[in-house]
Amino acid sequence: MWNTFILDPMINALLWIYQLFGAGPNAFGFAIIVFTALVRVLTLPLTYKQMQSSMMMADIQKSKKWKNIQEKYKGNKQKLQEEQMKLYKELGINPLGGCLPLLIQFPVIIGLYQAIIRTMAASPFQLLDLSKHIYSVIPSSLIPLNSQFLGYMNLGQPERLTLPFLAGVPILSALAEPGKGLPVLAVLVVITSFLQTKLTTPPTSDSQGAAMSQMMSLYMPLFIGYLAYSFASGLALYFFASNLLGILQGVVMRRKRQSAEMKPAKS
Repeated sequence: MWNTFILDPMINALLWIYQLFGAGPNAFGFAIIVFTALVRVLTLPLTYKQMQSSMMMADIQKSKKWKNIQEKYKGNKQKLQEEQMKLYKELGINPLGGCLPLLIQFPVIIGLYQAIIRTMAASPFQLLDLSKHIYSVIPSSLIPLNSQFLGYMNLGQPERLTLPFLAGVPILSALAEPGKGLPVLAVLVVITSFLQTKLTTPPTSDSQGAAMSQMMSLYMPLFIGYLAYSFASGLALYFFASNLLGILQGVVMRRKRQSAEMKPAKS
């Protein structure tokens, strides 16, 4: 079931896009980026609804009705939560709706990691295993893939940028050693994950909710950054490309919403 609906389609989609880019250096990196964009397009209805819900929740929490509920039931947390959920329901907002796109991404992340590792096959046993997942329309001549990207990155291995000019600096000399360089892509993943989380997490006036949101906006980027640091750089490239597209989508939606609010109401 997993191979049929997740792993095999991903492997073959990556190989097909890889072929379109000429199957040479950088081709697999571009294939991952294009694949990421396709995933974003397919999940656009969900992510659009998530961001729209987040913006609506932020507007509600600034409203007078919301503040009145907080003031009226500030001594009764259970009743306060009930009234807040009631208000969300009246306005057709699901506070947990933002979790769905994240849950959908987990199989994509796991499947993509497995797809990258398998398509990077080098040994006879690995190549034999890969051949079991490839559709007949994909030419076998594509294997083994060229995993190089940007001249220094092996997409089947964790990304490290070696800096030879630091060899003579005692504290930083490790960054000049092969395999112990600077994890540029992981750092970029953390930064872009943080920015995307800020765009998609609505502010809350509730102290407990605010603390939870703050923890999520800090720990989730660090967790994704850890995955980008530890696993194949092809996965990190997926995270980075996906974050950039998510940030772009968030900025466009916010500007569109702001421009709509600035338009005078028709009489």
